Amino acid sequence: MKADVVPDPFAEALHFLRMTGTFYCRGELTAPWGMTLPAVPDCLWFHVVISGRCVLEVEGAEPRTLLPGDLALVPHGEGHRLLAEPGAPAPAVEGLPHDYVSDRYAVLRHGGGGAETIKVCGAVRFDNPTARHLVDLLPKIIHVEPAGSPQAEWTQSTLRLIAAEAGALRPGGEAVITRLSDILVIHGIRSWLEHDPSARSGWLGALRDKQIGRALALVHRQPEREWTVGSLAAELAMSRSAFAARFTELVGEPAMQYVTRWRMLVALDVLRTEGAPVAALAGRLGYQSEAAFSRAFKRVVGVSPGSVKRLSPVPAMW
Repeated sequence: MKADVVPDPFAEALHFLRMTGTFYCRGELTAPWGMTLPAVPDCLWFHVVISGRCVLEVEGAEPRTLLPGDLALVPHGEGHRLLAEPGAPAPAVEGLPHDYVSDRYAVLRHGGGGAETIKVCGAVRFDNPTARHLVDLLPKIIHVEPAGSPQAEWTQSTLRLIAAEAGALRPGGEAVITRLSDILVIHGIRSWLEHDPSARSGWLGALRDKQIGRALALVHRQPEREWTVGSLAAELAMSRSAFAARFTELVGEPAMQYVTRWRMLVALDVLRTEGAPVAALAGRLGYQSEAAFSRAFKRVVGVSPGSVKRLSPVPAMW
């Protein structure tokens, strides 16, 4: 595959943002209210305010006040607090009354009977290694305020659809809310990527580079290929030395070190999600022997591939 037919690598990274919904909840909350949400490893939390307002607090980040139409992401699954106002009591959400519509969707009614806030929240997991690597680079909170933005109209329309489905709970409503929420999560991540200066350096900045971004896309698409500095440079019609220097400058590590690390990231993901046999995975990633693959895996990840346990299905969040 020649470089000139590789799609835009930055757009391709966004394409990999396919989510597995873990849990969704509609909150019908009346002041005074507050709650503490648990840490959920390997997941991203999102919160959408439909009416009313709330304060989002994440350790190590400035508190954010969310108004109707606002979207907030807590990308790293950290525990956090949602409050009617700063200082409000915030009991663990697991102990609050929920009406379970299914094992993945619930309605939470909580508070003291005052001013009402309606919100939808959820936890989602990204299954693709490229997506997970991208999410790892996101800040503690992404806060998207649609008012006045070019996306305001469709964002508000999506929120109205979520509100209608969450309120009516018609057959298939959970599936509709899941799909619409996924769209909002991708919108939130894309908004940060487009507007935050920190998204223009390091790995994310390298994805935007016309040549090095395409080299990254080739490695991501075909980690099993027997890549060398020379073969990657040839794909881009660059000299070997110029490619090696530019790759290291933009990505922050030499090309072959990145190739190995990316293969191990893919391997770790497959071991945890599929429980694939180590020997089969070695061949799948281009290694001639299980022993060679195992040595590389332990060097990069720090443990042997056989010690990585497959992830069990995530239970209901609370």
